Amino acid sequence: MIHRTRIFDVVKKRVKLPNGNPSELVIIEHPGAVLVVPFKSNNEIVMIRQYRPAVEKFIWELPAGTLEKGESPTNCAKRELIEETGYSAKKVLHLRDIIPVPGYSSEILKFYAAFGLKKTVKQTQDDEVIREEIFTKRQIRKMFESGKIVDSKTITALAIVGWL
Repeated sequence: MIHRTRIFDVVKKRVKLPNGNPSELVIIEHPGAVLVVPFKSNNEIVMIRQYRPAVEKFIWELPAGTLEKGESPTNCAKRELIEETGYSAKKVLHLRDIIPVPGYSSEILKFYAAFGLKKTVKQTQDDEVIREEIFTKRQIRKMFESGKIVDSKTITALAIVGWL
């Protein structure tokens, strides 16, 4: 163990590679995360504009978050949707998993689509500065083409659902 944070651990590991060579790695051990594509209708989704301190700016994203200890990915998707957008979903469907940064992290990111949205009370955490907004497919494509959507997980999810 090199360092423990609220979300992940940084560890040093000695491993034997498939070619037989030994290697010493520094890895982020991550509990996993989810991303939700919230469909308001067939032609509208809910996006969030979130302040990201690491890059010191607001960026457009889809709701996402880290799994809590013992939490199922589906429940995490439902929780993050409410926390970040103020919408609950009648139906949440798992789309697929990706590995965002396999060179140094064990994180698996599970993508979900949410349908049957109903407005409820947003439960943003104290360290989140977020506002939600509804966009059409055409608006999303224009935002992407003009460089307004730069978050890689969001771009990947939008491509998976055929919006880019």
